[in-house]
Amino acid sequence: MFLKLDRIRKEYDGKVAVDDLSLEVPRGVIYGIIGPNGAGKTTTIRMIMNITIPDSGSITMDGAPTGTAFRNNVGYLPEERGLYKKMTLKEIMVYLAELKGQPSPKTLETLDHWLERVDLIEYKDKKVEELSKGMQQKLQFVTTILHDPALIILDEIFSGLDPLNMELIKGIILDLKRAGKTILFSTHVMEQAEKLCDNLCMISRGKKVIDGRLTDVKSQFGKNSAQIEIEGDGAFIASLPGVKKMTEFNNYIELHLQDGADTNAILRSVTDRVTVRRFDIVEPSLYDIFIDMAKVDPAELEQQKEGAGV
Repeated sequence: MFLKLDRIRKEYDGKVAVDDLSLEVPRGVIYGIIGPNGAGKTTTIRMIMNITIPDSGSITMDGAPTGTAFRNNVGYLPEERGLYKKMTLKEIMVYLAELKGQPSPKTLETLDHWLERVDLIEYKDKKVEELSKGMQQKLQFVTTILHDPALIILDEIFSGLDPLNMELIKGIILDLKRAGKTILFSTHVMEQAEKLCDNLCMISRGKKVIDGRLTDVKSQFGKNSAQIEIEGDGAFIASLPGVKKMTEFNNYIELHLQDGADTNAILRSVTDRVTVRRFDIVEPSLYDIFIDMAKVDPAELEQQKEGAGV
């Protein structure tokens, strides 16, 4: 296993932030750590990076403890962004790559490529303070990967980015995966996690409540869901027989169906009152799995697993 966390725990002033968390991250995948705000995602990442030392447990990469050499082989973009605003883009890229052990001549070979990739080449000799917040975020992303690390850790990478730049960064992340890199990122934006992740872990109140391949996680929660696009007011759908819960999005409605629900009867009832443009039986979205699992007490879930012999 490329990156392994074995029962790591962290407590602050009597409050447990991360509780006996174990993860195994395969090489060459995009691995998402999801969870509500305050769940322990950032604390977990800070322990991986040796910024915070676990109270107990161990963290290894390729079977070895994460020490000084590890830091030069990892790119880390923290949630709290920060750049030296009086330096030019060229200066800061060379400087930060040198801190990771990469000589400046090698950085200069690829510097223009990366600035062009994130649409910042015209600002190469300008100071960081002249960039907008979104531009600074793209620059910091580039400085995270400039030294060609094997492991890339991104904490809330999409926070503050507009849709175009989200797609730009997403495209680069997929290219990095194709190049064999392992990307670990935390987010509470389920749409991005669902689009990108091969594997994911959900943390709630410091404990792991979901872990595995995205396809397996979605299969685990069954296929008792339907997506429907309509023209008109669909509020009445929530009270139809067989509908357990309804979640409205901007362009469609997601229905959670009761076991044995008659989908044909539901569809007939809807078409009697509004125009239906699409009706599909689908796997539950990661968004709805997230909402449901965030309400579960991790301690109760652990007891259920033990009782089932899991």
